[in-house]
Amino acid sequence: MADRVYPNAAGKANANANSNDNINPTATANAPPFPSTKSQLYGASRPPYRPQPHNRRRSRCCSICIWLTAIIATVIVLLAVASTIVYLVYRPHRPSFSITSLKIDSFKFTPSSQLNSKFDLNLATTNPNKKVKFIYSPISVAVLSNGVDVGDGSFPEFVHEKRNTTAMKVTVESSGGEIEGESVDSLKAAVKSKSGLPLEVEMETKVKVKMGWLKMPRVGLRVHCEGITGVVPTSKKKTAGVAAVENAECKVDFRVKIWKWIV
Repeated sequence: MADRVYPNAAGKANANANSNDNINPTATANAPPFPSTKSQLYGASRPPYRPQPHNRRRSRCCSICIWLTAIIATVIVLLAVASTIVYLVYRPHRPSFSITSLKIDSFKFTPSSQLNSKFDLNLATTNPNKKVKFIYSPISVAVLSNGVDVGDGSFPEFVHEKRNTTAMKVTVESSGGEIEGESVDSLKAAVKSKSGLPLEVEMETKVKVKMGWLKMPRVGLRVHCEGITGVVPTSKKKTAGVAAVENAECKVDFRVKIWKWIV
């Protein structure tokens, strides 16, 4: 069988042969070297990396924040552990307050709606703790009726020993205190009411807590007592009006000041 000749293939072979024959060996020898690849050129001309100043500051700030967070977290954990140990050792309980008696010596309005009042107030405070002592600053005492301050007094500072009940006798009075018109009308109506004059007692002080060798800084203490009704003595009766204190309840709150907030 005769071999088939493909003209295209034969033409390409002849063309390649002719081109090889026409190459000048001198030109080939003097030709410049083939240039390097793009990647090699890019790598050779690329400058070394140098961190920018703002990147250094950012990394430094991040490190400081991390260290501060770790320190604060450690301090919080240590305080929590110390508080737990103190509580388990001493078992502290807040003191309790109660109203023993309250007498109204006088409660009169002047023609110019100024109030002259006088109250004899007997209080009792109990320290239920076995290992905790309270050191009280002077205590301010106020008597209110329908939200209006109708008398003020105070009790001197004292040390409240462990497992002890202390009696406090306070004279609360108001001499010519000016009261607004609406408040005067509500107070006059309450005086004439059969149910009696509603009264509240508020006390504020600062107290230092001492537990063994540990002495805490002074914190605010507020006591609010309500559920008291009193009978105002008339001009015909010289005896003081006795208030009903059987249903009185006193709520004790410690007021801890953190920066500008009171907790």
